[in-house]
Amino acid sequence: MFQIIYEQEGVYIHSSCGKTNDQDSLISGILRVLEKDAEVIVDWRPLDDALDSSSILYAGKDSSSVVEWTQAPKERAHRGSEHLNSYEAEWDMVNTVSFKKKPHTNGDAPSHRNGKSKWSFLFSLTDLKSVKQNKEGMGWSYLVFCLKDDVVLPALHFHQGDSKLLIDSLEKYVVLCESPQDKRTLLVNCQSKSLSQSFENLLDEPAYGLIQKIKKDPYTATMVGFSKVTNYIFDSLRGSDPSTHQRPPSEMADFLSDAIPGLKINQQEEPGFEVITRIDLGERPVVQRREPVSLEEWTKNIDSEGRILNVDNVKQMIFRGGLSHALRKQAWKFLLGYFPWDSTKEERTQLQKQKTDEYFRMKLQWKSVSEEQEKRNSRLRDYRSLIEKDVNRTDRTNKFYEGQDNPGLILLHDILMTYCMYDFDLGYVQGMSDLLSPLLYVMENEVDAFWCFASYMDQMHQNFEEQMQGMKTQLIQLSTLLRLLDSGFCSYLESQDSGYLYFCFRWLLIRFKREFSFLDILRLWEVMWTELPCKNFHLLLCCAILESEKQQIMEKHYGFNEILKHINELSMKIDVEGILCKAEAISLQMAKCKELPQAVCEILGLQDSEVTTPDSDTGEDENAGVTSCPASAFQSNSLPALAASGARADNPTQTPMSPNVSRLTPA
Repeated sequence: MFQIIYEQEGVYIHSSCGKTNDQDSLISGILRVLEKDAEVIVDWRPLDDALDSSSILYAGKDSSSVVEWTQAPKERAHRGSEHLNSYEAEWDMVNTVSFKKKPHTNGDAPSHRNGKSKWSFLFSLTDLKSVKQNKEGMGWSYLVFCLKDDVVLPALHFHQGDSKLLIDSLEKYVVLCESPQDKRTLLVNCQSKSLSQSFENLLDEPAYGLIQKIKKDPYTATMVGFSKVTNYIFDSLRGSDPSTHQRPPSEMADFLSDAIPGLKINQQEEPGFEVITRIDLGERPVVQRREPVSLEEWTKNIDSEGRILNVDNVKQMIFRGGLSHALRKQAWKFLLGYFPWDSTKEERTQLQKQKTDEYFRMKLQWKSVSEEQEKRNSRLRDYRSLIEKDVNRTDRTNKFYEGQDNPGLILLHDILMTYCMYDFDLGYVQGMSDLLSPLLYVMENEVDAFWCFASYMDQMHQNFEEQMQGMKTQLIQLSTLLRLLDSGFCSYLESQDSGYLYFCFRWLLIRFKREFSFLDILRLWEVMWTELPCKNFHLLLCCAILESEKQQIMEKHYGFNEILKHINELSMKIDVEGILCKAEAISLQMAKCKELPQAVCEILGLQDSEVTTPDSDTGEDENAGVTSCPASAFQSNSLPALAASGARADNPTQTPMSPNVSRLTPA
């Protein structure tokens, strides 16, 4: 069945082209936009023919590939009570319809029931190349459609209303942008906007429109409306037949794999791919978390000149319990690399002065750009537009960002604009404001927030690059880890066309920012910034969440649609402390395994041998070992270490400060 998306009467073709005032030269018709089987058709026909499918013309091409008019066979027309089905006639034969008739070699032209029906036309939206609009203030508004074969259809004049509603309807399915050569011409699917679509409210969009959004802009679609796929896309595309309301067909999973360019995962073709067979990982240890690091504990680890002592120990404490809020403004600067761990208080003061000057010089660059200059700089103009839209959508649940003219929102805007000066090639991409807002909230200072954000973006920039190689790599690595942990669950996801794990895209893209409450994300991020207990700990957090949901997904036999919906609805319902415990326990379990596949060792940065506990001189006591971690993880035994059994080892020893910490040299 078709669905009418747009319908407007009083849309005329001026057949005389202005040569006569004869009223008959104005052909009144009805314009519709129809949707059927994920295809969108634009259809215009005279009012006299509106309910007669015999006047529908479809594309017929001869050997010269010239489009010609062909009359739809009358015997296929539906009449009487079935007239609404007339729009389905010849649907499968429609490719493109040309207004220009091909001359016939025998001198005959196609016959028409009357003089008006020859003007009827319809075409698939996939064949639309551009839309030309009238000049403002020049009589009735009109539109001219140009198709991809350079066929130009007759101008449609809107005598009863504006053409804007039609443009709005089309923009639900295709991206339209002004032609650089002619502002009156709208080009279809402007490629420069593939990563520049603003956050849109997809709740009111029809299913096909959302599909196009996903295909054109995975960032927007996954962060704002990815779950809308689960709510109505499949119902819309499968139709109303209850017998078809089964698990979505594999074609839809294939669509999603193609929807995000470059992210189709074929592990067999990936370099370094290793077949993961079932391995006994051994018993998973019990992990408990401690209280957040207090101001007193932090102060005990600072010397008289302001250097942080026992860096490994401090990181362990932060990993195990996070930070009390009063400490975050100070400690985050170290965790993010803005302040070197071994810098003195005086050195940090000098660094802040230097960075303050540098920041305001960059801020002055964009502040001093005039409106005329910005008009000639399309990238800066686009960055500003995207930032303003994203800032207006900032999470207002925190009082720091309440109110439309809140100073916090103004600072968000200014910092993001300044970052575009700092890294103009990357510029601004949707999602970056999510990474900045917690930093500004904690720092309460524009300059410090900017440099902490710049440091965070050094870690996260691959997530926002146009080719999305960083996202592809993470999804492959997550799939590898999940298969090792639970091959049965992986097989189930694959059977439901969910093996690509696209439902984790948003988690990875902005580090769970939309999945946890504002305060919980502060805790989660500071734990991850310690780089403990292993590399890519955020992937183990994903595994922990999925493992927690496995039982419900499998017992209720969730299909592709239900899995997406269920994962999306976990937002703001996940226990951050419980997931941190489970993820750490998984890391301990994996690191303890002697048969861990090389691919997994590389993902987690695990070494070949375990680090033994202080009371193990020979290193052969398997039950007392502490899991191995990469050198960059600053593993320390200065805290009671969790044994594989979950008990705490006694008599901890101190580990000397890492010699790899570089000293700060003020400029």
